[in-house]
Amino acid sequence: MDYIKKPMEIENGSMAIIEAEMFNPGRFSDDELKVVKRVIHTTADFEYEKLITFSDGVIDKLLANVNNASKIYADTNMIAVAVNRVLLKKTNMEIVNYVHDEDVVIKAKELSITRSMVAMEKAYNDTSIKVFLIGNAPTALIRLMELMEAKPREDVVIVGVPVGFVGASESKDALLKTNYPHISIVGRKGGSPVAAAIMNAVLKIQQEKV
Repeated sequence: MDYIKKPMEIENGSMAIIEAEMFNPGRFSDDELKVVKRVIHTTADFEYEKLITFSDGVIDKLLANVNNASKIYADTNMIAVAVNRVLLKKTNMEIVNYVHDEDVVIKAKELSITRSMVAMEKAYNDTSIKVFLIGNAPTALIRLMELMEAKPREDVVIVGVPVGFVGASESKDALLKTNYPHISIVGRKGGSPVAAAIMNAVLKIQQEKV
């Protein structure tokens, strides 16, 4: 069987197929399109073309945080593992997750709330963290928005794409009604692979521009 073996040829071929099969790729900016194609490439789900949303100028804000080597908070270890380590190293960025930290576990039990909520508060209070990737816990996204309302920060960018049936769609609907810089997904779909795909696309865009 004859098949393509070179990684970049496979990726480039995939991206060409994706763009050719998209319904209306022209409605996105060049950088937005790269993000959308990366999400479709990761999921093999073309519905993301119509579900993904970008606030005005959000990719430029993400790129600014990448250029400043801001820290990234991921609400799952799956996201932390899936974000491209080579590109993180090139940009001197660090990605962290606090859900399993002992102090977070203890406080969550004391307050009878999710560890994701407590971990988000810990992350938000660290002003070196400026990019928040939320792919799993709606409670994490809701808590982040509560914190931003109570203690506004102008430097934060949210990739809010929690997946699921309880609170996921509602939390993202709430995000869409804010003025916070964000990339999100309408409805129940999303997840850690989507959050990581979005961040990987932005990291690739940044490397193309340096």
